Amino acid sequence: MMETYTIDASDKPLGRVASLAAAALWSKNSVTFSRQTPPVRQVTIVNASKLKLLAAKRRSKIYHRYSGYPGGLKAMSMENLIARKGITETLRLAVRGMLPRNKWRTILLKRLIITE
Repeated sequence: MMETYTIDASDKPLGRVASLAAAALWSKNSVTFSRQTPPVRQVTIVNASKLKLLAAKRRSKIYHRYSGYPGGLKAMSMENLIARKGITETLRLAVRGMLPRNKWRTILLKRLIITE
């Protein structure tokens, strides 16, 4: 049975909401926590469009991608990312960066639901 956890993102900073979501997804404070099995918990973030993002952060935060080829480093500002993919992608990337870099990260990110 899937346990659900809801976070309201209205008037909260991006990092605060992302850290709450990452902690809820990994659920290390749960009694049944074990590193061998992922927790059976679904996290829903509501009101993502009402996040508190400063204009300076939108311009100065840079996201990088690397294609693997020489000269294949791509950079995009948060402003461009929000314009292209929406605020949900920035929140998803923030939560992704706070989860452990192991085989459970993709499984946990599939259980993250972000609604505008």
